[in-house]
Amino acid sequence: MPRTALLQGFTFAGERWSLGSLQNGIYRPRRFAGPAAFTLLTAAHAPGQPAPYDDDIDPASGTILYHYRSGSIDQADNRALRAAFVEQVPLIYFMGVAPGQLVVVAPVYVTSDDPAARVVTLEVGLPLADTTPAGLVSPPDARAYALRDVRIRLHQQRFRINVLRAYRERCAICTLKEPALVQAAHIIDDRSPEGIAAVINGIALCAIHHLAYDRNLLGIDPAGVVHIAGRLLNEVDGPMLKTGLQGFHGQPIVVPRRLGDRPDPVRLQTRFDLFVAAA
Repeated sequence: MPRTALLQGFTFAGERWSLGSLQNGIYRPRRFAGPAAFTLLTAAHAPGQPAPYDDDIDPASGTILYHYRSGSIDQADNRALRAAFVEQVPLIYFMGVAPGQLVVVAPVYVTSDDPAARVVTLEVGLPLADTTPAGLVSPPDARAYALRDVRIRLHQQRFRINVLRAYRERCAICTLKEPALVQAAHIIDDRSPEGIAAVINGIALCAIHHLAYDRNLLGIDPAGVVHIAGRLLNEVDGPMLKTGLQGFHGQPIVVPRRLGDRPDPVRLQTRFDLFVAAA
């Protein structure tokens, strides 16, 4: 979701409620009766810029680390964060995946508080099981599954944003630049150990070329040359087949300007071997 959606919020009982602040990561509406925070935010920093807070998923504990606001430990925002731990209320967490773009994680609970380290841990809850007076009552394995789902969503969003940025949001084959139709395609499927969520394992493709690539109707060799499956080359159909697929056979893809963002030739070869075998 775009970061500006925080200010739009929602309407309840005829009143407009914001979901957060663009300046503060810890947000408690003034109209709240209780002392606890309502939402938490970690904004993504611009590429090359240092992150003001190292909030992230801790691989060792399987929880989300969230830092106090800088300044006094007793300032209002930090009191609201600690109150969320004491009262065990569900929170909404907005995690930045790119400047201006957020992933929503809800509900989350503050499950530990370390004032000395100025950090709390957040645990992902289950919307139907944990938002009750009993608190975190769901089985640990169910919450672990919920955290894995969050990780997958974060990886997918970051992968998409980084790939599209590298290709200037244009299809590498036809250069279509309509944002709603350009997608981040994996060279090696993300279910494979080699299918890392990195730009070198991705190519920006429009919807039709992405689908053709996934179905092995279109291949890209290690040199970046497009190949169309033989049965499509020999088929006679409408202009979409002729100009949208057949017309790109033998043509090179458009690659990112940065060498470090260009498709990995080894992964391209592995993927191209699957295309050849299927064809």
